[in-house]
Amino acid sequence: QLQLVESGGGLVQPGGSLRLSCTSSGFSLETYDDIGWFRQAPGKEREGVSCIMNSDGSTYYADSVKGRFTISRDKAKNTVDLQMNSLKPEDTGVYFCAADHVAACLSRIGYDNWGQGTQVTVSS
Repeated sequence: QLQLVESGGGLVQPGGSLRLSCTSSGFSLETYDDIGWFRQAPGKEREGVSCIMNSDGSTYYADSVKGRFTISRDKAKNTVDLQMNSLKPEDTGVYFCAADHVAACLSRIGYDNWGQGTQVTVSS
């Protein structure tokens, strides 16, 4: 059974950086076509932030994070990381990684495998 674990969240000031990491146990992340990072702010729906396709390494980003966030994978370490720079208060939320074979990797539809999430708070 696949288990996903996120790490790296925390409290950071606006303009700061954090690096989130997603790893798995049970199955390698390479087993799944799509690995996505999602976030959920209080009172809001879970939204796609970034995703990567294992087939060719293609990456996708929500418009709100383009130019600030970078997703990457390390096959040797079995991790998919999300480097977040120039953080804004509106980036605050619980960040989840997900893995599956989906039609549109930035959409949460189709992902059956989710981690527990890691809290990111951007505040002065």
